[in-house]
Amino acid sequence: MDESAQGPAEGFFALRTVAPTGGEHRPLARLYAGEQAPLTARIDTVAARLGTAERRVAASIAHLGLAARLWSTALGPAAATGRFPDLSAGSLHWDPGQSSPDDLWLDGTESLPGTADRIRETVQYGHLVPLAEAVHRDGPLSDRLLWGNAGSALAGALRQLVSWAATHRRPDAAARARALTAELLDHPDLRTTGAPHDTAFRRRSCCLYYRVPAGGLCGDCVFERR
Repeated sequence: MDESAQGPAEGFFALRTVAPTGGEHRPLARLYAGEQAPLTARIDTVAARLGTAERRVAASIAHLGLAARLWSTALGPAAATGRFPDLSAGSLHWDPGQSSPDDLWLDGTESLPGTADRIRETVQYGHLVPLAEAVHRDGPLSDRLLWGNAGSALAGALRQLVSWAATHRRPDAAARARALTAELLDHPDLRTTGAPHDTAFRRRSCCLYYRVPAGGLCGDCVFERR
């Protein structure tokens, strides 16, 4: 089937549907239930790759990357087809040792209606809320920063989808992506994370990437200079 009929399937939108050989994939539900070692290892890996000794910086970037993957794997197919995979935490497997973007494998074939309510229930409540709790167990990061990461990740997924839709002549997918993102961002936990609730989104908190050696400012950073 042509990719334009399914939605983007590379980068942050990619989702394995066949069990990979090797690796250390495990259901995200285990992390959310308190199995902390995989997240600790992931943050250690990110810190080493970024060359930072500030653990909270690495934790924020690790969180932002996984949040982007979770939003993307739901929003992409929902915008393109009107449905998205059932990304329940017990079926979605994660390998914290792989490079960015985070490697995800879905053990299941069920799909859900691609409405904002179902995406919010699956991604925001089913993943981002317990993921934030897991990050808090590793060390101190403010809820404002973590929800800012979530809002930024969602807006970033939208920008990629709008670009993909233009390339594949799918104005219908772009329109659905914009509408879904606007509705998802209009939630008490996300509403004040940045504005406008579209591709021009600019966040009101910082992911701390500017503190990485040789790092800079993200495209939607709250700061105008480092």
